[in-house]
Amino acid sequence: MTSTIRHTTFDSNDAYALADFWSQVLGLPLHEDDRPGDEEALIEGAGLLFVTVPEAKTVKNRIHFDLQPQDRTRDEEVTRLLALGATLVDDQRTGDGMGWVVLADLEGNEFCVERSAGEREA
Repeated sequence: MTSTIRHTTFDSNDAYALADFWSQVLGLPLHEDDRPGDEEALIEGAGLLFVTVPEAKTVKNRIHFDLQPQDRTRDEEVTRLLALGATLVDDQRTGDGMGWVVLADLEGNEFCVERSAGEREA
């Protein structure tokens, strides 16, 4: 027999707030029972579970998401995510339109924004 990944779990200072941020990033709803102040919050359809823990994040992530925009350019998506509260960590965009942008979520978890499929085809 084998195993399957049921959830990818994020330790967080505020499970609901961080789950709400990622829900907006991904355009997927939080579980219908999740409310502000809950110790756990789940993003439906993504298997992302956020759990409140007492410890703060102290080191760089060992795993991260690489996001590919579906209906906008990389740069438009970076602008949208910054408006949601992400912070810029490292800008790896190049003058020829290649590269990616490293952002951090509300609790400092790093993730990358790559070019969209349309930009890759061009």
